[in-house]
Amino acid sequence: MTSHKWYALVKEDVLQHLATDQEAGLGTAEVAQRRAQHGANELPREGGTSVWQLLISQFTSVMVLVLIAAAIVSIFIGDSKDAIVIMAIVVLNAALGFFQEYQAEQALVALGEMQTPLVRVRRGGHVQEVSAVDLVPGDIVLLEAGDRIPADGRLVEGANLQVDESALTGESIDTQKEVAALEDSDPPPAIADRHNMLYMGTAVTYGRGVFVVTETGLNTQLGNIAALLQNVEEGRTPLQERLERVGFVLAAAALAVCVMVFLIGIARGEDSEEMLLTAISLAVAAIPEGLPAVITIALALGARRMIQRRALIRKLPAVETLGSVSVICSDKTGTLTRNEMTVTKIALPGRDDVLVSGVGYQPVGKFYEGEDQKIKLNPVNDDVLSRIIKASALNTDAFLEQANEDSPWQVVGDTTEGALLVLAGKAGWSRSTLEDDLPRVGELPFSSERKAMTTIHQPVGRFASRLFEGATYVSFTKGAPDQLLGWASQETMPNGPVSLTSERIAAWEQQIDRMAGEGLRVIGVGYRALEAVPETLEPETLERDLT
Repeated sequence: MTSHKWYALVKEDVLQHLATDQEAGLGTAEVAQRRAQHGANELPREGGTSVWQLLISQFTSVMVLVLIAAAIVSIFIGDSKDAIVIMAIVVLNAALGFFQEYQAEQALVALGEMQTPLVRVRRGGHVQEVSAVDLVPGDIVLLEAGDRIPADGRLVEGANLQVDESALTGESIDTQKEVAALEDSDPPPAIADRHNMLYMGTAVTYGRGVFVVTETGLNTQLGNIAALLQNVEEGRTPLQERLERVGFVLAAAALAVCVMVFLIGIARGEDSEEMLLTAISLAVAAIPEGLPAVITIALALGARRMIQRRALIRKLPAVETLGSVSVICSDKTGTLTRNEMTVTKIALPGRDDVLVSGVGYQPVGKFYEGEDQKIKLNPVNDDVLSRIIKASALNTDAFLEQANEDSPWQVVGDTTEGALLVLAGKAGWSRSTLEDDLPRVGELPFSSERKAMTTIHQPVGRFASRLFEGATYVSFTKGAPDQLLGWASQETMPNGPVSLTSERIAAWEQQIDRMAGEGLRVIGVGYRALEAVPETLEPETLERDLT
């Protein structure tokens, strides 16, 4: 099946080229034929290292070979104690290295076994679950939030579908996916800009969708990367090279000492057999038997510390290699960052920006007004600030979770929404606390057309009733700031709500541009008091006259 610019084709042409039907999918016979043609939908895995290979590899370094040779010589000259000590060190060194690397191999095998999920597909007019390995081009796959995308494909149906593509593109912000075809440009759009394509190894974070598989296995974008990695030659680490040189130098020095002592003794008239034993004994004594064991123990301790930080070390010398790195090159998206969104600045009407300290998902931080951070704020005592924090946190579907006191905080759901929950946590409010005070009674889900999401809440707590005085219900709208500016009619200045004039709209537009120029992702938040929950929730009425 020839490759096409799937992103540039309308979905009907994509389905026609792949000879499949969106509602019925492929038939059983067609699946079998395509499986035989394209093979399994999996990436090649390295043939695992056997136990014997791991064990033998512990005795192949020059230093270890020199020690083994020294032990053998010690046995021949009758020094069995030295031989036992040397071999004990060699065995200890091998055991430490073997144990560490065997554990790493087993962990990799376990990870590999976890990467074969079941997927929902339409085949023969029915929805069924099959192994991702059995997917073929033309399969119709159904997706929902939390699913990992099992192959490359073209989106043919979507409802607010958002995908985390950071593993492939490095972009930390979830990508909004749309069905519409893209323009066939030259050069073609980058992978991250193909908003109607889905790629193996990425994950659905929000919404649902249906896509048709276009590429499987090594033909996927992830497969192309895997193919390149297959051609990478395994090199030797700086530590291995230095130890090999030390081994050769010690072996040569020991041999030179042996020859020199023997010749000097013979020249002085000593017994030749006695001088040979003496020379060999000196050569063996010159070899640092403990050096390999000391190095292995140090590397094993380093590997243990990295495992505690969730970094799996397959080969012990790799610990030292990472320590030898002096320059790390990364693209502008920050591929080596933590992939955690954090609220750092809040813009409020008629006052200086509020800066928020703290990084990551740990809900610990402080609030300051002004760039000099001299004025410390407490959101509990600042109605305007607490209103926007509560509105933004309640207008989310994410959750902030911690397994136990020693575990890191994790966001379940959209990372941007998670950052808003962390912001509320820094003010001392958890999601459950906020929902007790302002329970949700209705919502308009996010849509890519509106670029916004609205939730309706009922103020039942004393604090919420004071924040939204006189409101039986209140709606919170979160989304693109340019959209919210067009829907807003008021803004809350320090002395109270005032009409939003054209001059103030221009000022807000400049503020949005300034924050975007700082590399920030800007989100607008507004609210509206309601007398009752509308029978029909329509964006044209609910998302207007915002404050």
